[in-house]
Amino acid sequence: MPAREMMKRLAEVIDAHRWDELPLLLHPEFSCHYVHTGETFDRDSWVRVNAEYPGFQNFRLVDCVAERDRAVGRAHVTGMTDGEMQHFEVATFITVRNDLVVDLTEVWTDVNLTAPAGTRPQ
Repeated sequence: MPAREMMKRLAEVIDAHRWDELPLLLHPEFSCHYVHTGETFDRDSWVRVNAEYPGFQNFRLVDCVAERDRAVGRAHVTGMTDGEMQHFEVATFITVRNDLVVDLTEVWTDVNLTAPAGTRPQ
């Protein structure tokens, strides 16, 4: 499967909470790295993190750029925390091998964060 189609499929499966289908998209040598926390996951632990994430609601792919076996997607993610809807943005980078995701890197941010003083244009 081309990387662009894999990114779309990955987003669809996560958004629909079809956790039993998620491992079928991941290579046996799959590795995921979360830049924002420094964590690394193998296939089973990454599926578990997603399936057990408290309050997770939606994962909507907003944009995708791909070339050959690589793709990057930007998604808007929502989840409930203490009865309040939280909004996040995530950049997901994937590498596809043998029609499966072998490498995935994610960078998350809370959309309600304020940029530090001095970084905004005048």
